Amino acid sequence: MQKSNIFIISGPSGAGEDSIINGLKELFPIERVITTTTRGMRLGEDQGNPYYFISEKEFKGDIDKGNFAEYAQQYNENLYGVTKTELERVQKSGKIGIWKIEYKGVMSVKKIYPEIVAIFVNAESLEILENRIRQRDNASDEYIKERMEYTKEWLKHKDIYDYEVVNEEGKLDEAIKKVADIIKARV
Repeated sequence: MQKSNIFIISGPSGAGEDSIINGLKELFPIERVITTTTRGMRLGEDQGNPYYFISEKEFKGDIDKGNFAEYAQQYNENLYGVTKTELERVQKSGKIGIWKIEYKGVMSVKKIYPEIVAIFVNAESLEILENRIRQRDNASDEYIKERMEYTKEWLKHKDIYDYEVVNEEGKLDEAIKKVADIIKARV
């Protein structure tokens, strides 16, 4: 089993990836893998928090040079990706690298970096995922429908992950412990 200090935490909307990541911060020295984006910087954000912000021209130039480990154009037309340099920075940090990406990114990354451990976070059912999104986002029915369709597509690709952790309703601490145990076994 190859050792890695970078762990992908990935799951559909409502699965609880952010809650698990926040719990892991209490247990490990965490170094977040920072995504690069073409979207504009918002109030309260700065370079490297929560993204590296660059122009579309610069981003496309980096694509042409092969500088990205993975990238994608999102529904909002902005480009998002993680550079190979960013992964090297996190690997050299000596900390546990946490990288939150969606399944399409996992597919790309595992081809180039098979040693990076991908953990799929899920809930017990689609109904629970939907309820969590409704409670958290106060979202429209149309938004919920879109998220659930995307979730169904995501679930078709569970086999690309190294591990699956079910974040059961009311048992977040157990899910955090399961992910922490995976990390301890793989570093």
